Amino acid sequence: MNIHEYQAKQLFEEYGIPCPKGAATSSPEEFGRCIDSLEKGLIVVKSQIHAGGRGKGTFTDGFKGGVKLAKTKEEAIEYANKMLGNTLVTIQTGEAGRQVQTVYFTEGADIVKEYYLAILVDRATSKPVVVASTEGGVDIETVAEETPERIFKAVVDPAIGLQAYQARKIAYQLGFEGKQAAACAKLILNLYKMFWEKDCDMVEVNPMISTADGGVSALDAKVGFDGNALYRQPDIVAMRDLNEEDPKEIEASKYHLNYIALDGNIACLVNGAGLAMATMDIIHHVGGEAANFLDVGGGANAEQVTAAFKIILSDPKVEGILVNIFGGIMKCDVIAEGIIAAAKAVSLDKPLVVRLEGTNVEMGKKLLAESGIEITSADCLADAARKIVDIVAAK
Repeated sequence: MNIHEYQAKQLFEEYGIPCPKGAATSSPEEFGRCIDSLEKGLIVVKSQIHAGGRGKGTFTDGFKGGVKLAKTKEEAIEYANKMLGNTLVTIQTGEAGRQVQTVYFTEGADIVKEYYLAILVDRATSKPVVVASTEGGVDIETVAEETPERIFKAVVDPAIGLQAYQARKIAYQLGFEGKQAAACAKLILNLYKMFWEKDCDMVEVNPMISTADGGVSALDAKVGFDGNALYRQPDIVAMRDLNEEDPKEIEASKYHLNYIALDGNIACLVNGAGLAMATMDIIHHVGGEAANFLDVGGGANAEQVTAAFKIILSDPKVEGILVNIFGGIMKCDVIAEGIIAAAKAVSLDKPLVVRLEGTNVEMGKKLLAESGIEITSADCLADAARKIVDIVAAK
């Protein structure tokens, strides 16, 4: 789960992480009040969407820049009016872009130098890792490719947490000295505390800045959370912005289904994340493209399977469906009942290939055969993938 920058800054303030003062609103009538709450001086006007590259983005009406620097209150209001309700397209939004429903005003900062700082989970070690660079304000991937010697890392033992010497070492590697190095180390330690206590899976500050008064501050913020830990983070869940999420994924979450929409035209309904990945791979291998990742889990009931089917069929890109079930804890006859119920509920008009194997497989096949629904059966995963790809291609 992701949150907006202004929400991340609220968490930063809670954990003592310095950042420019700001105020957010979704109402044009509140623009003036938000700006008046800031210190006089330059005002930064920021579109709030869950995507990076906002500063270089372009709105669909041609207005350029989802982040603008204003010298006066009137100029800031003018920018905000052009952003709010408009659709911003960035390198991370795709062509459709995202509609800006909140605008964030912050105080301008006296920047001396920009840096990059992030904490995330290192897949190689399965431990948190602090990543920092002297090159801030740009894509870290570009820095890694062109000047990898400017990236510094500290792997954290989760049993003891980030140690002060590790934070100080990073501060010195970034070139800080004296009190400013201490300020940088404190920021890093507080950021790790937030990362750990709030079950974050990624915290990125790009840029982190040094200021003319000798301070160190987080100018921007991007924070993501481990969805599996949200049950113990009610304050974080309260920050969820459903407008930034795919409606199909929201509906899936109501039934505890693991669903991610993709760009292909062949929908998959599978039990088990590994089996889902294998199914998507083999569809691609035989010339098709998956429309989604959907894992109904090992203990799904007929109601969940029916909901999964309805979510799949609500995607207009879907031209065919592949059900691939290995019945272990989940019995094949339960899947069959879900398929039949969903097909009757939505008047199934898409080709459907079903591969069942495992517990109660014969009972499941019998239910499908007697259902009156047009279904193509498959004996194995490869056979199922080829059949659905061929059927869709022949349409």
